[in-house]
Parts: sequence; structure tokens; C-alpha cells
Amino acid sequence: MKAHRAQEIIQSQDKIEVKLNGVPVWIDSIDASQQTAKVHAEGQPGDTRVVALEELQELQ
Repeated sequence: MKAHRAQEIIQSQDKIEVKLNGVPVWIDSIDASQQTAKVHAEGQPGDTRVVALEELQELQ
């Protein structure tokens, strides 16, 4: 996923499904300079991790 698209998803009023290794996640923030995103699994807001943006997949 591109940093620009990840930012659009964060700012969207709609729920846009994003998965990391097949697991639904929420994008909390992005670091465009490092090409990473801070995410957490749906229903587990305390379990955050930083992953490469390229690992995230938007479901259409």
C-alpha cells in the first residue's frame, strides 16, 4: 500500500477493510518517510505493531 492511500484510509469516514497477513487491522498512523504504519488488529487496540506499508492489503 502507498503512504498516500493509507493516509486516505485513516481520514475516511467509511470503514475500509485492510488486512495484514490475512488478519483485519486498523491503521493508527503512518510514517511516510520510513514507509511504515502503526496498526492494531480489530478488537485489540492495545496490541499495536509497526509494519511496512507494503505488507498492508486493502480489500476491494
